[in-house]
Amino acid sequence: MRIVIASDKFKGSATGAEVADALALGIREIIPDAEIEAVPVADGGEGTVSAAVASGFEEVEAIVTGPTGEPVTARFAVRGAEAVIEMAAASGLDVLPDGEKAALTATTRGTGELIAAALDLGCTTIVLGVGGSATTDGGAGMLQALGVSLRRADKEVSPGGAALAALDSVDVAGLDPRIADATVVLASDVDNPLLGDRGAAAVFAPQKGASADDVAALEAGLSRFAALLEAQTGVRPSAELPGAGAAGGVGYAALAVLGARREPGIDVVQRLTGLGDRIAGADLVITGEGSLDDQSLGGKTPLGVAAAARAAGVPVVAVCGRSTLDDREIAEAGFRRVHALSEIEPDPAVSIAEARRLLVSVGAQIASDLGE
Repeated sequence: MRIVIASDKFKGSATGAEVADALALGIREIIPDAEIEAVPVADGGEGTVSAAVASGFEEVEAIVTGPTGEPVTARFAVRGAEAVIEMAAASGLDVLPDGEKAALTATTRGTGELIAAALDLGCTTIVLGVGGSATTDGGAGMLQALGVSLRRADKEVSPGGAALAALDSVDVAGLDPRIADATVVLASDVDNPLLGDRGAAAVFAPQKGASADDVAALEAGLSRFAALLEAQTGVRPSAELPGAGAAGGVGYAALAVLGARREPGIDVVQRLTGLGDRIAGADLVITGEGSLDDQSLGGKTPLGVAAAARAAGVPVVAVCGRSTLDDREIAEAGFRRVHALSEIEPDPAVSIAEARRLLVSVGAQIASDLGE
């Protein structure tokens, strides 16, 4: 019996590796000689570097500028000439000092510094995984770290998206020349444009601490930034492109200035991990994430794994903390069955705190089902 476990994290509860370990323990209670292979996966955001490292990439650390200007130690992954970077490691909510949000002033400079660090190591392919960002600066800080000048009067504009409303000029002449010879992949499932009702400020900034007035200020800043960038530098208009609104507008800077191509995060991770080859010939695939819901159906990790399993002709089941999917949605997603921790422990606080213990029980149930 060969089983592949390819689960994303249960956010705030268990990492993908911890999910796999707990499930494996439960499975072996019923099938002691089961051959179990864990393949860490993610959707292109947090967890992508760990998935790459588990698949043979080397972990590298760099000290970079955090979202509020303080230094943070961020890790990325390198294999040969390819680097995998998580924006969240440098510019994410989880690295905010004391968790205090700074909607108007948070910067993506550290993300640009990570890209520069990868270029310093000779990397010519940069995979930029976005998600979990604390910023809404349109990628301005990232571009400044790579040599782009954003000026107000005679000095560089202050950090953050709100300050961009006072921007006077944009000059990309100083952009790191190594970017021209690099392939940049924007790993993102977000298809929002930069501006408007579906834009970076309106949709995502409130999650980063922005009030209604803050959203208006950030929208004004992003609008000014895009207008000047495209008028003064001749870069292709990109504000309306799907994905430009990703990660507070980092998608915009990546598409417009770095020449990035956008790919679904799970597709990128599947390539990095060789998931398709590792699924081939298995008797069962187990995938999952903390919550299976409408967002999952939009292309999150479990759906990508289910598609890979279906292509290999291998049945797949999902595990999760909770599920809002009905039977039809479960079947259409390709899952033979969904096991939710909430079915065992209805108290969400207990389920989160004791997820690993509950996952052992789920693993035993999955193994028992195989014997039926």
